[in-house]
Amino acid sequence: MKIAIVHDWFVTYVGSEKVVEQIISLYPDADLFTLFDFLPTIDRGFLDGKHINTSFIQHLPFAIKYYRQYLPLMPLAIEQFDLSEYDLIISSNHAVAKGVLTGPHQLHISYVHSPMRYAWDMQHQYLSESRLGKGIIAWPTRWLLHELRLWDYRTANGVDHFIANSEFIARRIWKVYRREAKVIYPPVQVAEFSFQEKNIRFARLTKLN
Repeated sequence: MKIAIVHDWFVTYVGSEKVVEQIISLYPDADLFTLFDFLPTIDRGFLDGKHINTSFIQHLPFAIKYYRQYLPLMPLAIEQFDLSEYDLIISSNHAVAKGVLTGPHQLHISYVHSPMRYAWDMQHQYLSESRLGKGIIAWPTRWLLHELRLWDYRTANGVDHFIANSEFIARRIWKVYRREAKVIYPPVQVAEFSFQEKNIRFARLTKLN
């Protein structure tokens, strides 16, 4: 069985990349695809030298610093990956990764860290914080986010099974896509935490109340 792992992008080694690390450990022979890879050398250990297939955004001017400015091109870019030879596609999605094109003979499982917050329920907060909600740029930006919502909703139909990283994200998936999602919690380095009996007692009391 040929397997492809699709991640939005590699820029830092944080939460979603740690999930990808565990997916790679489960399927070490899988091929890896991403929009662009600007991950520093110091953070690349979890990839174990694996080759990464990138999109045309990788080679666009100043992408390493201003990759967010290429958001309008990301849906187009993710659709350019030819995954027709793969039996199983696992997408790690917080932006556009689930939008890869797949056929009826392929199984597409999407692990969703979150639907695009800035395009859905947090749009107004995003516009306010980025100062894009007013002025000449406001309406082009709102139109772009509108188009992203239409694309994001449509591409949910290409996913066979959704996985959420929490019950909260599962509810957001249902709200946005009207799709059920199985919750599989992300990896936690439990060895870095010490057991606290009082926290267990507090949790039990909270449930009783």
